[in-house]
Amino acid sequence: MPKLKPSKKEEESTITDRNHAIGLLDSGVGGLTVAKEIFRQLPGERIVYFGDTARMPYGPRPHAEVRGFGRQIIRFLETQDVKLVIVACNSATAAGLPHYQAEFDLPIIGVIEPGVRAALKHTRTGRVGVIGTTGTIASGAYERSIRAINPEVTVFSLACPLFVLIVENDLVDTPEALRVAEEYLNPLREARVDVLILGCTHYPLMSHVLARVMGPEVKLISSAEETAREAEEVLRRLKLNQEEAKPANRHRYFVSGSPGPFESIGRKLLCRPVEAYQVILP
Repeated sequence: MPKLKPSKKEEESTITDRNHAIGLLDSGVGGLTVAKEIFRQLPGERIVYFGDTARMPYGPRPHAEVRGFGRQIIRFLETQDVKLVIVACNSATAAGLPHYQAEFDLPIIGVIEPGVRAALKHTRTGRVGVIGTTGTIASGAYERSIRAINPEVTVFSLACPLFVLIVENDLVDTPEALRVAEEYLNPLREARVDVLILGCTHYPLMSHVLARVMGPEVKLISSAEETAREAEEVLRRLKLNQEEAKPANRHRYFVSGSPGPFESIGRKLLCRPVEAYQVILP
């Protein structure tokens, strides 16, 4: 597996305060799967999270529009004293990660390449499935990333747009969710994939349903663990990592829609208090 190299933006970074936060952005609650992994792997760090719940889902939207949303959120995160931004949304990563990295003067990472590295580490047969939003799958970002590392791998990609709505509306543990998953995933079962990349940060929130449909022989890959590991590596390279654990109430959560639903799902997922503040972006 290729070793991560410092980006030009990292080398030029002028941020020096270890006490600044890690910023995360997502279209809704899905990026909390990445936040949870950061809490586990990097307990000394604090986060500032922005969920664009008023404009989710991102998947069906044009890439140019999603890039515009991403820019707005990163500008907001800059006002919150962040030292690193994680685009914790596959649709926003696919739509604009290189643009964000070129435009902003702070290190920015996405969730696609970390997920790809994890999948290639686990596949035994070279038959890899990818599920994601319509926009992510149409972008071909996963196929390009996989083939850049191993062109011999066969990739089977599938858009599953209803999964985001199922998660955001807290309908994961319903018979309807299982039926939708069975209908969506049947082609990947027939393709005999042995690894399935959950190419949307919402999807790990229904991983028990997806695992039931795919069966025990298929390894589900969430990019969250690998993304947190990459964030730690970037912060260490920049000498910005924070070792001392901080109280949970130093984390901040912002949403563009009503805070209530986000707080409810966030508390269940993170097993800690989540108080979100609504921000209307310009």
